[in-house]
Amino acid sequence: MSGHSKWATIKHKKGAADKARGKLFAKLARQIEVSARAGGGDIDANPTLRTAVQKARGAQMTNDAIDRAIKRGTGEGDGGTYESITYEGYAPGGVAMLIEVLTDNRNRTGAEVRGVFSKLGGSMAEPGSVSWQFARRGLIQVDGAADEDELMMAAIDAGAEDVARDGDTWTVRTEPSATFDVRQALEDAGFAIESADTPLVSDNLVPIATAEEARKVLRIIEAFEDNDDVQDVFANFDIADEVMAALADD
Repeated sequence: MSGHSKWATIKHKKGAADKARGKLFAKLARQIEVSARAGGGDIDANPTLRTAVQKARGAQMTNDAIDRAIKRGTGEGDGGTYESITYEGYAPGGVAMLIEVLTDNRNRTGAEVRGVFSKLGGSMAEPGSVSWQFARRGLIQVDGAADEDELMMAAIDAGAEDVARDGDTWTVRTEPSATFDVRQALEDAGFAIESADTPLVSDNLVPIATAEEARKVLRIIEAFEDNDDVQDVFANFDIADEVMAALADD
């Protein structure tokens, strides 16, 4: 399983997602605003906006907050002008990273990204030197108590590609465009969903065998995630199960 999913699992167990909910909502609102500005405020006619709204609803963002973000994007409210940029680089240990940002000040954000890499033992990379390793995929994490046969049948009927065990959870894989529809179908069928997202995933994984190595990688990821301009961070690490268990107990 990709580093993205394992890090999501660690954060879920540590409760970090709840602590950062306000920051998450601000980032989701910015994604909605930019999507509405680029393609209009009609969810049915703007697939990018529809995905952003579904992601926000999955994070339990209120309909009022979603509507306000759409209105800012369509010019009905006070909104900024944001630019989408993807930075590429390496974390300690040669772990490839993609950092997606929405910023109203390219120079400021670029300096902040370079600063994190420099301070925490990573390095910037030239455009295209990392991104070729990644592809967009739909991943839904389902509570591991679910019956495998029942989950498999419901997931495939909903349009998923496959279901696989990942530690104490199930991972349902889908086409990115189908992720949130499949999530809704599984929720309607009574399955407990832990997370759903459309991350950039790499099949070329860098194994992380010790807690010390893992902490270095997760430290730089956390630093980027704490930046208000950063929307998503993707990396191609694979933490050993025993190391992940140790980190969850930290």
